[in-house]
Amino acid sequence: MARANLLLSLLAIAVIAAGCTESRGPAADGKLFAPGVARGDALVSPLVVGDRLLAAGEGELALGAYTRAAAGPDGMTRDLKMSMAEANISLGRIRQAERLLRDIIKAEPRNAVAWNNLGVVLLERGELGEANVTFRTAFALQPSPEIRENLRLSYAKLEVIDYDDETDTTFTLTRRANGAIGLVRPKQPS
Repeated sequence: MARANLLLSLLAIAVIAAGCTESRGPAADGKLFAPGVARGDALVSPLVVGDRLLAAGEGELALGAYTRAAAGPDGMTRDLKMSMAEANISLGRIRQAERLLRDIIKAEPRNAVAWNNLGVVLLERGELGEANVTFRTAFALQPSPEIRENLRLSYAKLEVIDYDDETDTTFTLTRRANGAIGLVRPKQPS
């Protein structure tokens, strides 16, 4: 009897231990287990998470991820400030974006993308003259098609002094692959 109890105890321990082992795939009954905690190189940077959220149109969540990245070991880097400025622009927080972009330009005056994005912010604020000068600076630093188009649109806005009620003068902001923000002019009715 003692031997049977010992075997039963060992069997119970084996069953319990088998239930405690980590599974790497689907269980026999077809249910999936949650993945374990990521360690080492498998961790995804909050900056990358924020960029993905921003690309998905989740500006507020992206800003939260960027804030977590700022608390990390690297602190407020130029890339992080640029990403936070883009998130603020997408949320309509133009003043916060302007402050971040001016900080970037002060630290790195040859950053064409920051100059371009600052031009977009100034255009949104109605500062047409300063926006035009800013786009010219950006274009001088990096003559890309996106910046050239923004410069052209800023000249067009400067030329139009009286706005007609029937003319739609709003622009749509689009994020380019290189991080520059572009302005898309609405189609005019023919």
